[in-house]
Amino acid sequence: MASLAVVDLDKKKVGSVDVPEGVLDSALRRDILQAVVRWQLACRRSGTHATRTKGMVAGGGKKPFKQKGTGNARQGSSRSPLMPGGGTMFGPQPRDYSYTLPKEVRKAGLRVALSYLNEQGRFYVVSDLKSDGKTKSLNKSLVKLGLEKAVIIDDQANSMLKRAAKNLKNFKFVADGGVNVFDLLKYDGCVISKESMAKLAQRLGAENGN
Repeated sequence: MASLAVVDLDKKKVGSVDVPEGVLDSALRRDILQAVVRWQLACRRSGTHATRTKGMVAGGGKKPFKQKGTGNARQGSSRSPLMPGGGTMFGPQPRDYSYTLPKEVRKAGLRVALSYLNEQGRFYVVSDLKSDGKTKSLNKSLVKLGLEKAVIIDDQANSMLKRAAKNLKNFKFVADGGVNVFDLLKYDGCVISKESMAKLAQRLGAENGN
């Protein structure tokens, strides 16, 4: 077990929390981070792009000109891909871009991302993240921590914190069950409540899966 300092929103130490080995002290693995981010972005793609093939373009039932004697190449439809206004050959069609990434790789990616932020001094465990729902007051508290951009992590039930963070351009509220590598790297900082840190540590466990 490793001990991590717990601070209040004034950046004063008020306690500590035990974190299993490997959660916040993993070596930087850029290959794992890249694999997880690529997987996340692929799963987010809607895949609704589509072009019309010859059979989807309206019209074209009549032969555009006679078979012989015109000097032109033979055409059976004005909606051929070779004709102006015709269909598209080999164009994109709706598809699912998502794929499966092993669970242990996803967990390893979170460990590496959290360890990187902790090593850079941009990871804070806060004793309490209660909020009055006001964006201005939350912003003042975050400025005291010295963060310009960060992910704010707490329980999903903390609706007031979620509402206060909604209008902050450089901060994003993420429920403790939805912590992900992409957001951690994009916002380059993390503020997490003590209770959520305990849940996250239990979820990630140690490198050996204990």
